[in-house]
Amino acid sequence: MSLEHTAGIIGPFVHWLFPQLSDDAVHAVVFTVRKCAHLTEYAVLACLLWRALRKPPEQNARSWQRSEAGLALVLAALFAASDEIHQTFVPSRQGSVADVLLDTLGAAIGLLCLWAIGRLRKRW
Repeated sequence: MSLEHTAGIIGPFVHWLFPQLSDDAVHAVVFTVRKCAHLTEYAVLACLLWRALRKPPEQNARSWQRSEAGLALVLAALFAASDEIHQTFVPSRQGSVADVLLDTLGAAIGLLCLWAIGRLRKRW
């Protein structure tokens, strides 16, 4: 019933912004917003995991370690999988492999953005 909960918030807002949109178009917008939220949540999770894994004992910044980023990505993917497995036991929800892949993609995008920001900071 998660879709029904968020659709009750996002749907009326989209109708208010764009009153000419059909119900199917509003449903597509709600679906897209929900999936983008998943991407963003897992991007943040992966960045936080990466930070927790690499936290240096001193204030000196270390260079990017692929192993730390890889472990953060694996942990985020495992969390996404465990969340979807949990959803299979909730009567109103269902687990989805596609959602695990989407969440893992979000984690990878977050780590990629973090790496790109680090590269840009080195150049300045």
